[in-house]
Amino acid sequence: MKQDSLYDLAPWSRHYTSGGTGKLAPPESQNLPQMLVAASKAFAAQSAFTCVTPNGMYGTLTYAQVDQMSDDFAVYLREVIGLKAGARVAVQTPNCLSTPVAIFGILKAGCVLVNTNPLYTEREMKHQFNDAGVEALVLIDMFADKMATIARETNVKHVVLCSVSSFFPPVVRQIIKGIQKYWNKVIPTTNLAHLTINDALAKGALARNDLRIDVSQYWKRLAQNDLALLQYTGGTTGVSKGAMLTHGNLLWNIEQILAIGRDKIDMGRETVLTALPIYHIFAFTANLLTFYRCGARNLLIPSPRPIQNLQRAFENYKVTWISGVNTLFNALLNEEWFVAFPPKHLKAAIGGGAAMHSAVVKRWEAVTGAPLAEGYGLTESSPAVCFQPLSGLRKTDSIGIPAHETAVRLVDDNGEPVAQGEPGEIIVRGPQVMLGYWNQAEESAKTIRDGWLYTGDIAVMDSDFMFKIVDRKKDLIIVSGFNVYPNEVEDAIAKHDKVMEAAVIGVPDAKTGEAVRAYVVKRDDSLTEAELAAHCRTLLTGYKLPAKIIFRDELPKTPIGKILRKDLRKEALAATQAPAA
Repeated sequence: MKQDSLYDLAPWSRHYTSGGTGKLAPPESQNLPQMLVAASKAFAAQSAFTCVTPNGMYGTLTYAQVDQMSDDFAVYLREVIGLKAGARVAVQTPNCLSTPVAIFGILKAGCVLVNTNPLYTEREMKHQFNDAGVEALVLIDMFADKMATIARETNVKHVVLCSVSSFFPPVVRQIIKGIQKYWNKVIPTTNLAHLTINDALAKGALARNDLRIDVSQYWKRLAQNDLALLQYTGGTTGVSKGAMLTHGNLLWNIEQILAIGRDKIDMGRETVLTALPIYHIFAFTANLLTFYRCGARNLLIPSPRPIQNLQRAFENYKVTWISGVNTLFNALLNEEWFVAFPPKHLKAAIGGGAAMHSAVVKRWEAVTGAPLAEGYGLTESSPAVCFQPLSGLRKTDSIGIPAHETAVRLVDDNGEPVAQGEPGEIIVRGPQVMLGYWNQAEESAKTIRDGWLYTGDIAVMDSDFMFKIVDRKKDLIIVSGFNVYPNEVEDAIAKHDKVMEAAVIGVPDAKTGEAVRAYVVKRDDSLTEAELAAHCRTLLTGYKLPAKIIFRDELPKTPIGKILRKDLRKEALAATQAPAA
């Protein structure tokens, strides 16, 4: 048997919960707004989103309220500020009640969503906004001062400010504002021209009533191949670019995710805890979209750090599902309150973003009695590609099997399928694979070849036809589930005038999975680690910062002068394995 025919036979299909060939019926909706509206009507009176603060205070929106408010925001975008269909609108907020309202409103307006990390520096914000051509921005007020410094260097014409407390009852709102001021000393004042989220919604509601607008006119002609989302990623090359995800990509991935646990999901009766940020593709698709489709109550945690911020959510609500990364699950298992009183109603936990540690999985399942299933995916695939079945054969050191309607092959450097048990690059084909990168035709052609997405990740297929990651993209560093690209960190370091050259690698870290390490050759001997670290903090988000900076007289290079990161990784690994003196 030829090896390509083995993959084509999809021998892993025996592990699907329902058996069969892994086929799915096409999504019922032709676009995301149609799906959202259907769920809003089906579960109108039920709680859709509850924002839970560390002290247990909460605010809730029903499905009907989310539907109405997102309609108002759609009208604000199209009629009040005059955006056209396809205009890019960025959302730069933590998990709070404003987030789903803004996101759903953007999609209903027929605009394209651009998810943005609220902790980005001015440099990172400027690059993403300019690359995407963002015209409007929904921004958390705590970081409005950053936008003010770059506003004239972008094409963003309209800014809507919100806060975590936007939709809380008045008494709770004052408590939360007090907490914000305590955390940040004072929320920065800004001269940035803006509207509040409440004012934008009010203007949208007024226009909707005065003009008697049926919001469906904005979205009813959207097809599955129309662009819905620009999700920025370094891809396989490390250059930040927007993965173009369509309505169909996301609708199919929702159905693929549901197929994993359909026999465990009770429509309209689930409660999912969302501690991962919604601006990350994992939580965006799995938590926000999929569980809205299911009529679940979504518990939004503005910040999971410290991990005690999740305690009230677990204590006050019957959590049935949670998604997270290895560091989040490990942190919960190190909390006495969690181990002593684990969630009684938990059906399953879904891990992703980075490799799960088998010791964490085993302990989690022992403590909670619920499976912790690891998945594998990429921004470019919306993201789900593989998953561990929730029943049947379970392997804690595996990413499981391909999602329904997903073809996976492992290939060598020439693109030829490798034998079972041999390592090869994962390539993927399926309805969840992106169109390509925004305005990056050359990079798109490198990543998608003959309809296959080349991931750069190396895996093996074992004797049970399950997959295991054995290596990742050559230089990619994953810190607590977030991608860090060495080129970007090296570029930031090199901007210091006392730096000659730098190389950045990832090293194993018990807390974050991997940590960023920088090797630097000085231009000026007076340069100190503290000085360089302070410089980096002005240019990079926290998780991208080097955990350690090592000064060297020179860096290993090829004969043509290319820095050999692999030699530095080998050296760092050898140092960790060397016996103590």
